[in-house]
Amino acid sequence: MADLRKSLLGLHSKRSGLSGAANQNFTPIKWSEYFDKEEKIETARGKFHVYSKGNEGPILLCLHGGGYSGLTWALFAVEISNLIHCQVVAVDGRGHGHTNTENDYDLSLDTLAKDIIDIAEIILEEKNAPIILMGHSMGGAVAVEAAYHINAVKGLCVIDVVEGTALDALSSMQSILRGRPSHFKTIKVVKLITWKRQGMKTGKLAADECDNIDFQNIELSSSSHRELVASSYTLTEVAEEGEDKDEVDKCSDCGKPPLPKSQRTEVFKTPNSHKTEDDGPQYAWRIDLSKTESFWTGWFKGLSQKFLDIRIPKLLLLANIHGLDTTLTVGQMQGKFQMQVLARSGHAIHEDQPHNVAEIVAGHLIKQKLTEPKSAYVHSSMPAC
Repeated sequence: MADLRKSLLGLHSKRSGLSGAANQNFTPIKWSEYFDKEEKIETARGKFHVYSKGNEGPILLCLHGGGYSGLTWALFAVEISNLIHCQVVAVDGRGHGHTNTENDYDLSLDTLAKDIIDIAEIILEEKNAPIILMGHSMGGAVAVEAAYHINAVKGLCVIDVVEGTALDALSSMQSILRGRPSHFKTIKVVKLITWKRQGMKTGKLAADECDNIDFQNIELSSSSHRELVASSYTLTEVAEEGEDKDEVDKCSDCGKPPLPKSQRTEVFKTPNSHKTEDDGPQYAWRIDLSKTESFWTGWFKGLSQKFLDIRIPKLLLLANIHGLDTTLTVGQMQGKFQMQVLARSGHAIHEDQPHNVAEIVAGHLIKQKLTEPKSAYVHSSMPAC
């Protein structure tokens, strides 16, 4: 078990370029270096926070996966804006990021799709432009569902989610969630980067605290480095600072990843808990995805056929060719959608290979006559599957 954990950690560090983490600069960069503006779109269902870039061309309405936020599209937004005329609008979904709704834990497919339909209607009141829906993981399922109800949608791009493989993976999702820290005592940037952007302190996103911290003087200890190279894909437990490594390697829960030390000793404090001065700040997850399990099957059931049946140009990006299920395999052979496999990527392909994803999406939209290229655009030689 320990050897497997070491192998997985080493593999991820090579793929993500983190093997020399202690020598790299992890100073955080504000959202404004990637997007032009942020704003709240208020609907009858809540106040939805969005980031946007560009003011001409089709609207790329981008929907993140579970546990992510609109910032997951930051690198992609910059790359695609250099290639084609487009407007990138990245939404913080219900229960995520800065968005606030009447029920942040209602993550049913119907609710999430209606949220996007309402947002699209408000956007279209100001901008008369076609919409291309882009969705990653859970957001891909939402994009497919919403596409049936938005007349202005002229294109659909789904990133690394397929019905068959997604449903098969659900049985291990709780174990994956169990294998990550329940909270963080500090906002050290290595923790913030490694475990995405959903930490918060007393209701405020950890990313908002960055301006008040001297990241240049943060020291990367060996345990911090272990946190840095771990990811949600390794299914391993990450040691809290000061935790004995041998203790982490023990697993006595029927083969499941052991709970983080903070959960085993029940030291986690909610934002409203009484804390002494020595406790320091407590950063918890923006949303507890384990409490949304009742919605997981609904996100993906029937997804493949719905994706095939909608009659608009479609693009499917996968990290692995083996992710295709039978329905999509037949549909791909019949030429019902364009597909591209990007090797050496994790689940968040648009984060791991933003330039390649941007090139593929740009080429697809130009081919479908949905936009025009910019002078920097060069036709990609990457073959389409």
